This record gives sequence, structure tokens and C-alpha cells, in this order.
Amino acid sequence: MNDTRTDRTEEFQELRPLLFSIAYRILGSVSEAEDAVQETWLRYAATATVPRSVRAFLSATVTRISIDVLRSARVRREAYVGPWFPEPLLDDPYEDPARAAELADSVSTAALLLLERLSPLERAAFVLREVFDFGYADVAAAVGRSESACRQLVTRARTHMAAGRPRFEADSTERDELAARFFEALREGDVLGLQSLLAAEVSMTGDGGGKAPQLARAIVGAESVARLLGSVFPRMARAAVTFEPRAVNGEPGAVFRDQDGKVLHTMVLDVHGGRIQAIRSVINPEKLGHLGPVADAWAVHERVRAVPPGPR
Repeated sequence: MNDTRTDRTEEFQELRPLLFSIAYRILGSVSEAEDAVQETWLRYAATATVPRSVRAFLSATVTRISIDVLRSARVRREAYVGPWFPEPLLDDPYEDPARAAELADSVSTAALLLLERLSPLERAAFVLREVFDFGYADVAAAVGRSESACRQLVTRARTHMAAGRPRFEADSTERDELAARFFEALREGDVLGLQSLLAAEVSMTGDGGGKAPQLARAIVGAESVARLLGSVFPRMARAAVTFEPRAVNGEPGAVFRDQDGKVLHTMVLDVHGGRIQAIRSVINPEKLGHLGPVADAWAVHERVRAVPPGPR
């Protein structure tokens, strides 16, 4: 191969979607994943020789960078104000039609929150082996441990992940139909319609990081969640807040925007057993910039509070 910068750039660009997808699953952050991918390029461009396998070299490099970033990020997350959720991802750039459902499940908010319970090495080893099907030799090279140690890391991670997953997975068609009914009821402020779609112990939580209005605590219970949604969202609509149903992290969700079309927050629904089990919103503006211009959540909050209850 002719080792020119152009050749390296083309190879790197071809593998960029994979590298980002690895980094995002390890880090749960779009911005940090993009930084890890950029640092990987700088290291690759500076190497004097061509690796035997460019894919293995770049994947190992972005993994090691992501592990280092995650170790420092975990300290910051321990001091985070309120619940921490991963940055919302609307489109995973890595496409593999044969494994589309599996890849989507691995990037779900619920899966990423389970990954947060793992050590950085367990998380990286699990992502490479279980999500992207890397051989143990490549996993070992990436995390700097022996193959036998990596097998133990993956086994422990797999056990933790399995213990936290719901017993019954939702059928994708049923899930999408339920989500469509939920957002229609939300649009109409239909409290009873919303309640009929929620699990008895449903929880609703928002991640504002202390930088945007957020719930003081999780709201739990179908009646409480439905009543809150049914009262707040019609008022938001009258304050010119709109929402667009979108898949968020591979799950049914929506992007909410202010009167100027700026991103206000995202919402994702966790559906299992024919009911919505959890509703999670990311409101922290620092986690939304990759989706477009971000709204002033405090200003929108004040406009909504000023809207009197009643018909639209």
C-alpha cells in the first residue's frame, strides 16, 4: 500500500463510523466520543509505519483513549447534579443490516446505564467482544490484558448486564405502536389515555445536570406520571413548544423544540411487557448541542409557568 496521507485519510474515514460507535458505547457521550475519534486520527497520522491491520490498530487506539477518558469522567459523574443519562444519539453511524436490532439494543439508554455499572476495562471488553464481535486477541491488544483476563472481564460484564435486563424484551412493532399512542395522548393531554399505556410502577426522570429545570425527584406510578404529563404538556404546547417523535438511542422517543425550533430536550421511552416502564428526558443543554442550536430552557420554563391552565 502506498503510505501517503491521502491513503491514511481515506482508510480512517471509512472506519470512522465504527470508531465513533465503539467510543460512544464506552463513554455514553457524543462529544467525548468525537474527541476520542479525533485523537485516534492524530495518533494514526503520526505513526511511522503502516499497521498490519488498520482496523485493529484504530479500534485498539480509540478503545484505549476511551478507557482513559472514562476513568476521569466517572469522577465527574459522581459529583453530577441529579441523575446522569447518556447524551442522546439519534443516528448510530455504524451500519450493519444483519445486526441492526442487536446494535440498536446495545446503544439504548437502558443498556448504556447498565454499562455504567461496569469498570472501564469490563465495559470496553464487553463492547468490543459482545457488541462488535472482536476476537479475544484484538480485545486483549485493545485493553492491555491477556486473553484469559479478557475472557474473565467479558464473563463478569455479561453477568452484570444480564442481571439488569428485563425478563421479556419488547417486540419492535408493538413497541412502536405503543409509543405512537403515547405521543398522540401526550399531544391531546389525555390523562386516562396516557395512564393506560404506563406500567403501574413507571418512573419519569429528567437529567438537567443543574443547568436546566428538572424534576426534583423521579415521579413514580402510572397515575402520578399521567397526571403530570397531561397537565404540563398542553401548557407547553400553548407556549409554542413542539415535539417530533424520533428514535432516540434506538428506542421510541422525541425531540422537543422551543418556538424558534431550538432543541429543548429529548425524551425516550423504555417499553417492556406491553407497557412503558420508564420515561427519561435529557434537558442538560451541555448534552444537546450536537443535535442543533439549544434553547434557553429556563426562559421556556418561565413562559410555560405563565400559561394559565385550560384548553389550548
